[in-house]
Amino acid sequence: MVETIVPLGEFVTTHGLNGWLKLNPLNLDTGALACGAEVILEKAGKQSVYRISASNPHRNQFLVKLEGIDSIDAAAPLVGATLCIHEVALAPLEPGEYYHYQVIGFEAYDLSGARIGIISATMPTAGGELYVLQGTEKEHLIPAVKQFIEKVDFSARRVIFNPPEGLLDL
Repeated sequence: MVETIVPLGEFVTTHGLNGWLKLNPLNLDTGALACGAEVILEKAGKQSVYRISASNPHRNQFLVKLEGIDSIDAAAPLVGATLCIHEVALAPLEPGEYYHYQVIGFEAYDLSGARIGIISATMPTAGGELYVLQGTEKEHLIPAVKQFIEKVDFSARRVIFNPPEGLLDL
């Protein structure tokens, strides 16, 4: 059985001389970057496993220190890598809750039943997470908030949205 790995963010630069890296997280509220957590780095089609020795929130990013990465020269090749964890390491959810990555690939419809597109990605912003919907003619960005999500149907792999008037016309 192939274990699913979940991306948490991307290393965008080094920080200081002692091997720290800056991570642009997909979710600023993640608790998965705890000291001792096993993480997988993906870069150029290759994966490597590390353990987090320390992490701290830093503005809209995280500063992350990996075990065995103790200099800027050791950290520099990791810039551009996607930091991931095994899906089983994610915190359990309450009934009716889901992680945003779980709906990528789902079809998106509005309340009238009109197809909007396919959820192709999520996009973190300072104002919150957005769903990126790839329509037939254009791309739509819809805030991933419960006010705009009417229903998530995992068996049918579809999400029904109730976007504010005019949002899909932009």
